[in-house]
Amino acid sequence: MRKAISAPSATAVGPYSHAVESGGDVYCSGQTPLDPSTGALVVGGIEAQTHQCLDNLFAVLAAAGLGPDHVVKVNVFLTDMGAFVEMNAAYASRFSEPYPARTTIG
Repeated sequence: MRKAISAPSATAVGPYSHAVESGGDVYCSGQTPLDPSTGALVVGGIEAQTHQCLDNLFAVLAAAGLGPDHVVKVNVFLTDMGAFVEMNAAYASRFSEPYPARTTIG
């Protein structure tokens, strides 16, 4: 049995669930750097965009009764690997050890 999880403070831009709980695990959809109050892309570069993506993810987790320490795996997609250092610093400031497993694709 699966259960959809929706967070009013995250923005879905297509026919998908923010997250789905199944068998005790929660599978989260990817998040984009959209400000849920405006629906607009966050300005300020990759650091601000990374923080917004994580804010959106954490809102979905909160709707499921979870938090950042419950995250096991993260996939990061960058349009420019030149932004890796800034993204990595913003990412590291939002998680604590032991950090989730991560894949970064450019």
